[in-house]
Order: sequence, then structure tokens, then C-alpha cells
Amino acid sequence: MSDEGKKSWFARLKDGLKRSSSKLTTGIADIFTKRRLDNEALEEFEDLLITSDLGVTTAAKLSAELAKTRFDKEVDASEIQEFIAQEVAKILEPVARPLVIDATRKPHVILVVGVNGSGKTTTIGKLAKSYKDQGLNVMMAAGDTFRAAAVEQLKVWGDRTGCPVISRDTGADAAGLAFDAIDQAQRDGVDVLLIDTAGRLQNKAHLMDELKKIVRVIRKRDETAPHDTLLVLDATTGQNAHSQVELFSAATNVSGLIVTKLDGTAKGGVVVALAEKFGKPVHAIGVGESAEDLRPFEARNFARSLAGLED
Repeated sequence: MSDEGKKSWFARLKDGLKRSSSKLTTGIADIFTKRRLDNEALEEFEDLLITSDLGVTTAAKLSAELAKTRFDKEVDASEIQEFIAQEVAKILEPVARPLVIDATRKPHVILVVGVNGSGKTTTIGKLAKSYKDQGLNVMMAAGDTFRAAAVEQLKVWGDRTGCPVISRDTGADAAGLAFDAIDQAQRDGVDVLLIDTAGRLQNKAHLMDELKKIVRVIRKRDETAPHDTLLVLDATTGQNAHSQVELFSAATNVSGLIVTKLDGTAKGGVVVALAEKFGKPVHAIGVGESAEDLRPFEARNFARSLAGLED
């Protein structure tokens, strides 16, 4: 087994968040080297949190909390790191909720949305593997019918995981495909049906209308579906993730988030800002390419990794 395979999830998470945590820890060291906590230091601290993508609200909250207990006292960098880890964990704990599959529904329908390039199709493949490994009967539907590459990518995951993939020719009606997929899944006694969707934002109105149509058509086959609508967000987009949550939530009932590509960015703090602003469950995060690098979101581990601390 490779060294990467031997690493604990916390170690891989910490490695994945290195760029984000380095930005924070370097800034903290610059601000809090042998210095009392005065108004100037607090202002610099708040600015650091904002530029680290934790969001204006979170930055103001943490700065005020720090002032309450430490103002005019000597503080060092390690103390500030622990403080950030504790406060960030408090913000994240309410949203760190696993995605629970309802065994009474056959199939449990999961609609996956997000912009092109967010890692949506790959995430579906990784989820399929995870559920298959849990002994569930899984099917995927290649609903991004506008991109042949997306369909082929999902078929590769189908081959890899042994899960059937429902697909149509490029340009086929995505809503019709979703309807047929549910029909097939019901006949086959499938436990989980994962439906991919297109993510073209150059024509937002058309994309959102299509998503609404998919939901309407799905409900003709199962009025309780989709049972979950997951928005996949690319962490490298930073604050742009906020507008994506707003945009997709307006078109579909986004029930939870999955944040990918945290290993490729210094903007990992955006997860905290999203939790603070929207309060939507963060079901999983991704810090690498392999299926094992998409894991359920844990507040404490993420907070300590972001602050550059050991488990």
C-alpha cells in the first residue's frame, strides 16, 4: 500500500487544506507575534479572516468574541489558532450532517446539480462507489445530455463500480431521461438512483427552467422525489459559491451541499462562510481525485485542519 493509502483521513484532510491553512497561520503569526490584543490587531485579524474567505459575518463574530476574552492581553499565534478552531467548529457543527438513505424508498432519488467543472459527475461516481460498498443497489442516470464527455465519464464510473448507467444520445431531453431512469429503477428494485444534470451557466434562465422541468417530470413518476437535491460546489471559486447556492436554490430545493477540490485552493474558508450564511447541510467534502478522498463532512476535523492544528 502507498503512503497515501496509509494516511488517516485527518492527515489527508490536513494535507488537502494546506494552502488554506497556510494563508491563515502565516497571517496569524504576522499579527500576533509578542503583541497585546489591541484594536489595531483585532482589525488586522478581522481582515485576515475575510481575505481567507471565511466571510464578513464570521470575521466580525470571531473578532468580537476574541475581544471579549482577550482584549489588552498578550496573545500568541497558537492560542489564536486554537480559538479559531473552536469557534469555526461551533459554526460548522449544525451543518455537518451525513446524507441518510431512506431504505423504505426504492429508489431513494438524489438529483445532483452544479455548474460545469464543479466536479459534479465525478462526485456522482464517488457516491455510487460509496453506496455500492455499503451493499446498496445503485443506478446512475447521465442527465447532462448536452455534454458527451459527461455521459462517457459517468459510464466509466459505471464500469468501475458495477453500477448500471441510464443514458441517451447527446442532446436528448434530460427530463425524459430522468423519468425513464426512475421507471427502470423502480422495476429493478434499486436502492439509490443518482441523477446527473447539465450545468451550463452561460444561459442561466434556460438551465434553471430545465432543472425545474426535470423536477416536475420526476414527480410525475414519484411525487415524493427527488428525495435529496445536492449542489456540488468547487471550493476554488471562493465567494462565487455564494451566488451558486442562491441561483440553484431558486430553481430547485437544494437540500445539501458537497464541496470539492479543497486540495487545489487557498479558499477553503468558504465552507465556513456558506455554513454561516445559508445553514444548509454540508454532507461531504473532497480533497483529492480518488473515491476515498470524498468523505462525510466532520466539523471538528475540518476546523482544526483549517487552523493548521493537529487532531
